[in-house]
Amino acid sequence: MKAYIDRLERTRDLTDAEFRALLEESAPADRDYLFARARAVRDRTYGRRVFIRGLIEFTNFCKNDCRYCGIRRSNPCAQRYRLDKAQILACCQAGYELGFRTFVLQGGEDPYFTDDRMADIVSAIRASFPDCAITLSIGERSRASYERLFAAGANRYLLRHETADPDHYARLHPPELSLENRLRCLRDLKAIGFQTGAGFMVGSPGQTSGCLVQDFRLLQDLQPQMVGIGPFLPHRDTPFRDEPAGSAERTLLCLAIVRLLLPRALLPATTALGTLADDGRERGMNAGCNVVMPNLSPKDTRKKYLLYDNKRSDGDEAAEGLAALRARMAAAGYEVVVDRGDYPME
Repeated sequence: MKAYIDRLERTRDLTDAEFRALLEESAPADRDYLFARARAVRDRTYGRRVFIRGLIEFTNFCKNDCRYCGIRRSNPCAQRYRLDKAQILACCQAGYELGFRTFVLQGGEDPYFTDDRMADIVSAIRASFPDCAITLSIGERSRASYERLFAAGANRYLLRHETADPDHYARLHPPELSLENRLRCLRDLKAIGFQTGAGFMVGSPGQTSGCLVQDFRLLQDLQPQMVGIGPFLPHRDTPFRDEPAGSAERTLLCLAIVRLLLPRALLPATTALGTLADDGRERGMNAGCNVVMPNLSPKDTRKKYLLYDNKRSDGDEAAEGLAALRARMAAAGYEVVVDRGDYPME
């Protein structure tokens, strides 16, 4: 396996069979070596700095009915809410005072937030916090919509592709959603000039090692600036309620492989990984990650944005727990910095 890992670092490519072998046949010593190479690659670009993003979950209404998601439209148990512009700006102000220089507006695909409303919110954040990056994670929209949001001042856009296998995509999503359109959105975002984030769940129902190889191939082709990878976690009010959670170890393998594939990528240690394992964020850093996204949402809404069961949104997963997060990262050998944390140009 060491030869595969060395060649992956050197050439940023392996055969499909070699990728599968890394996923299926790696011994503990192989995984330790992979993680060490991933850390070294990250450190060459970013050092041991950890970038923080302030996550604002501003709506849990969603028009979609994805089979894995707790805020799917057909879940009658979801406690729905929306934040208005003033509330969103208040979250940004609180985050700015804590040291956040990137705000991530994440929500379901809520038709209430039209282009007019979203552009107005983005423009207000840009005017109030001109030195900050604005990231949006609001799903599939038209190219014209993305262009308008970019013009309003958004810098980055997160849109996880979830799986690059069309049949697997159909198993996870309702018929009106297609992998083809998801990839169209991602390519539009990159063409417009957004720092663009793709990504996938690890261990989602029906996923095989072959699916993950297709994910790696898609990332090689797309070359996104950000990649969000987290374990599948079931939600009690979805069709996948009884499916097993994804594996933390397999998630870490995927993170390390992606770090070698995309050496400059911004790679978060996700909340899902921190929910699955108490030391998930530290383990993510040790597998090549360099971003964390504490929650800046109002405290009374955090438990309502429930994509999966038992989601962590307090302690060092919360923005107000930043001191504890800094201490935990420092104990693991990392420094949480006040920085936009932009993708570096070559």
